[in-house]
Amino acid sequence: MKSEFENISLTNTGKRFEIEFNGHSAFIDYREMGSQIALNHTEADLLISGTGAAEAVVEKTLQYIEDHHKKALPFCPYVAAFIKKNPEWKRIVDERFHGYDQL
Repeated sequence: MKSEFENISLTNTGKRFEIEFNGHSAFIDYREMGSQIALNHTEADLLISGTGAAEAVVEKTLQYIEDHHKKALPFCPYVAAFIKKNPEWKRIVDERFHGYDQL
C-alpha cells in the first residue's frame, strides 16, 4: 500500500467498506454471512483512479477480515487479482471458495 493511504481509516457501513482520499471514495460492496465475508464489487471514484486507492481499500478490507477472524470470499475480480498478486493474503480466503486453487 502506498504511504499516503496508511493513515486513512476504513469505514464499515454494514454493506460497504470504504476509504476517502482527496474528497473522493474507493469502496468494496460486501455481504457478511456468518464467518464469511463475500467481497462482491470494488470501485474507486474516477477522479482518484490510478492513485492506488482501490488497492488500499482492498488491503485494508482484507486486514479487517483477518482482524475479525472471518474468511474472505473474493467474488470481485479486482480483489481476486489483488490476492493472486499478493499471495500472503490467500491465508484469509475460505478454502471452500470456488476458484481457491486459481488464487
